[in-house]
Amino acid sequence: MAKKTPLRSEISVKDQWALEDLYANDELWQQDLKRLQQVGEELAGFAGKISQSPGELLAYLQLSDEASILIDKLANYAMRRSDQDTGNSYYQGLVGQFMKVYVACSQNVSFETPELLSICDEKMDEFYRTEPGLELYRRHLARIRARREHVLSATEEKLLAATGEMASSPSEIYTVFDNADLKFQSAEDADGEKHTITQSSYIPCLESADRVLRKNAYESYYAAYNQFRNTCAGLLSAQVKQLQFYADVRKYPSPLDASLSATEVPTSVYHNLIEAVHQNMDKMYRYVALRKKVLGVDELRMYDMYTPLVADADTHIEFEDAKKTVLDALSCMGEDYIKILKEGFDNRWIDVYENVGKRSGAYSAGTVVHPYVLLNYSGTLDSQFTLAHEMGHAIHSYLSTKTQPTVYSEYVIFVAEVASTCNEALLMEYLLGKTTDKRQRAYLINHFLDQFKGTLYRQTMFAEFELRIATLNQQGVTLTADVICEEYRKLNTLYYGPDVVQDDQIALEWARIPHFYRNYYVFQYATGYAAAIALSRKILKEGKPAVEKYLGFLSGGCSKTPIDLLKDAGVDMTTAEPVNAALELFGELLDEMEQLVQ
Repeated sequence: MAKKTPLRSEISVKDQWALEDLYANDELWQQDLKRLQQVGEELAGFAGKISQSPGELLAYLQLSDEASILIDKLANYAMRRSDQDTGNSYYQGLVGQFMKVYVACSQNVSFETPELLSICDEKMDEFYRTEPGLELYRRHLARIRARREHVLSATEEKLLAATGEMASSPSEIYTVFDNADLKFQSAEDADGEKHTITQSSYIPCLESADRVLRKNAYESYYAAYNQFRNTCAGLLSAQVKQLQFYADVRKYPSPLDASLSATEVPTSVYHNLIEAVHQNMDKMYRYVALRKKVLGVDELRMYDMYTPLVADADTHIEFEDAKKTVLDALSCMGEDYIKILKEGFDNRWIDVYENVGKRSGAYSAGTVVHPYVLLNYSGTLDSQFTLAHEMGHAIHSYLSTKTQPTVYSEYVIFVAEVASTCNEALLMEYLLGKTTDKRQRAYLINHFLDQFKGTLYRQTMFAEFELRIATLNQQGVTLTADVICEEYRKLNTLYYGPDVVQDDQIALEWARIPHFYRNYYVFQYATGYAAAIALSRKILKEGKPAVEKYLGFLSGGCSKTPIDLLKDAGVDMTTAEPVNAALELFGELLDEMEQLVQ
């Protein structure tokens, strides 16, 4: 009998996140929504004043900070409520209400950047001299003024701001389609037992030792997407086109330039990553060949890429046990770090289990009260690593929010995956250090290898895919389902090599990747992973001095460029060295794995 997914009402309160820490009830949320609307109107009243008086500029920036805090709380409450049950139309409505007010606020402050750019450097220096309170905002203002050539007139900026809600439509429609509307046929295992296929159960099915179940789950999953392949292509094409539109309007050479400009990351970092991974494809091909050999299959299929090579070493891990292991593994981070981690575990920062309609996957969302972590915990080793991963995000958000003033409290996405992956690397080193059993060690190394495969190789493949479809769009190619599938198939062949059979289903994998609606986000999983491997090794080797530098990085928010924050912690991402070093470790682990499974 297929395992039934519980309703939200059947989940224990202790396993649900404490959204009442943001708002005790929906009425208080509505009150703050009205206050945000009022603040937006007050901000609009500063038009024409911030360039004339340092006092008016300071008052404007301080009111903007209040708006940022309100936006943070309002968005998180509505979106977290919606994500815990995507079929709940009331909370979808709250997200819609928030977005309307948010877009109106964006329109109200559309004068800000053009007016700030109208202030000559000499006058700006005079502002700083006469109003000391502006010193706090110097870096913030300098970042805005550095974008001078990409900013339009006040009228044009207001018009662009009004397009915000429309521009988010591809992502919002895809999210509802993928999480609430898309349904999958159940899949039979080798014994004829049926398994319910959902966004959350799919990967666990592919991790099964039962190849019949893996094959049937795989075919069921992609059969659903295949029914809507043209819809999915239309949504992804719309996403690509809106990114191109904004890049063109703002006079950027490409959407990639526009995206990375916002985070102060050189585009060379993106291209260097792809080049470095291409130079290390031999290791990925060795990994795939080893997987084929160990599984003992005549043809290695894409549905064979997730099952552990040492399947019988896998055990179910209760959530309480996972928390204890993560605490032990991260004890090398010191008392201050562990104290925050325990606070999150003990005070319902985490929404633990899957329920009907709940958003798939996992994430951490920082807020002014504390972070919130969404899991769909299933008791696997991967679920335990996901817990460590998301709590890395959470503590990064917590420290940045508590340490930095509002204007610098949010870290940019380029460094977003560093803290999470560093936690995973430390957990892996801890588990490997505890076992001498060859089978268990092989199982863990296989998991580590799969992290490299899934993060450094797979996410780089995703990044290259984003770049390719954007280039095709720039060249005037219509992004039909057939075109997108063909590009994806080529890349999958390049990254996985000759020892895996390519099929029509995997050519559709792009349709299930929500991160393609995140604007060149995925490459940062790979760069973040490389940086995290370097940082975790420093922490284990150097101890307290490395930990202190690392905690400084976690507390930095966006007070410096992400490249400089990482340099302060000891990693230079402007070079290929961190990527090459990480893949060198991948090669060493592969060597040991090849010996262990002989």
